[in-house]
Amino acid sequence: MDRLPRYRTGDDRLDAQVAELVAAAADTPHADLVFEMIVSALRLGREGSSRLDLKIANAALKEMRYAFQVFYPYRRTRKVAIFGSARITPDDPHYDLTRDLARAIADRGWMVLTGAGPGIMTAGIEGAGTENSFGVNIRLPFEAATSEFIADDPKLINFRYFFTRKLTFVKESDGFALLPGGFGTQDEAFELLTLVQTGKTEPVPIVLLQAPGETYWDSWIDFVETELAGRGLISPEDRALVHITSDIDDAVDELTGFYANYHSLRFVRGHLVLRMQTLPSPEEIARLNERFADIVVRGAIEAIDPTPDEVADDDRVDLARLALLFDRAQWSRLRVLIDVLNGRERD
Repeated sequence: MDRLPRYRTGDDRLDAQVAELVAAAADTPHADLVFEMIVSALRLGREGSSRLDLKIANAALKEMRYAFQVFYPYRRTRKVAIFGSARITPDDPHYDLTRDLARAIADRGWMVLTGAGPGIMTAGIEGAGTENSFGVNIRLPFEAATSEFIADDPKLINFRYFFTRKLTFVKESDGFALLPGGFGTQDEAFELLTLVQTGKTEPVPIVLLQAPGETYWDSWIDFVETELAGRGLISPEDRALVHITSDIDDAVDELTGFYANYHSLRFVRGHLVLRMQTLPSPEEIARLNERFADIVVRGAIEAIDPTPDEVADDDRVDLARLALLFDRAQWSRLRVLIDVLNGRERD
């Protein structure tokens, strides 16, 4: 580090020792962040934190470090997280539906994340195959043991805390498929929608899958549209964040089609940069500016070259780019824009 970060212990001698330790032990271009993590640990220890506080911080950091290590070799592979009830039995139509979905998405080159327990989770692992599956397990005193399909697999991670487990699901998944479930599934559905709606995670495809003839998600969306949208508690555009289906091909198409052209996004010096395989024509960009003027704070949606920051990070400089000064209250409308870029606008 040429210069120490602003976030320090407050003790110049101690800061110098931390910097020396980082230089000796951490061969990384991100030494500034390693320095700040050590500083956080030291400050926790010096500021009167209770042993419980320290145990929570310590365990959470350990869990995140291990999860990052497990997923790192697979970071270039698209992944779908599958949520649903542990109480679903193999004779339930949703078990077969989950297994078929997992098998179909694995056939498209994706991997699957599940909670590694029974029911929907076991069906997902069974369908995708252990080689294409991650188990993101939570230790519970009352739930059956880890699915036999992944019990001894190195891609199984056991979490103590729900919040580190949820972080892993959201961070590592490129899409989500939710089957019927109880409080846990509803929690995951609403938390995921909250994160996407508020921009705390990137836009992702979210499929709500139910067996033919079932009404689980139909009843759920009725509640959302009547009691939430109907009372003005969410925006009508938020309906675009989910796709309800009973068809495996439709579900797979929704998940994979989200990345048919669109690839990813990044904020660079206040501007939102959308990366994609193929750039819209000048005429199409003009139509985007007419239709999506409401999500642009000022200026226009423009085609750009990779920004200097992206070039410095070697961050997908091979892709085409659009940039805009984005109104960060309009994430649901941004999802519609992504659908248009993919040529997949819904009715």
